[in-house]
Amino acid sequence: QVQLVESGGGLVQAGGSLTLSCAASGLTFSNYAMGWFRQAPGKEREFVAVSWSAGNTDYADSLKGRFTISRDNAKNTVYLQMISLKPEDTAVYYCARCRWSICSTRAYEYDYWGQGTQVTVSS
Repeated sequence: QVQLVESGGGLVQAGGSLTLSCAASGLTFSNYAMGWFRQAPGKEREFVAVSWSAGNTDYADSLKGRFTISRDNAKNTVYLQMISLKPEDTAVYYCARCRWSICSTRAYEYDYWGQGTQVTVSS
């Protein structure tokens, strides 16, 4: 049974930083791309970043330069480092497993999701 558990969310002031973690179990982690998505109140879930199994990364255009995705295959963990946070980054952040080793921005390509971790950025 694949399980994804996010942690690291919280309340931070604008301009601050947070690093989210997603611990995965029940899968051969290194074989899969792993992604982060977020959903703000009243909005649709949106793509944040993806790390392919080979290590390539991709980001939502609006987040490039502020968010960094990384992975530690030995720890079965994917991270999302967020800097210069803005109030509009407030959302529940979800970790997701891609069905394959390469994934794009489309949510339907991801088959397992964590429960989410809340990030709140105050102005």
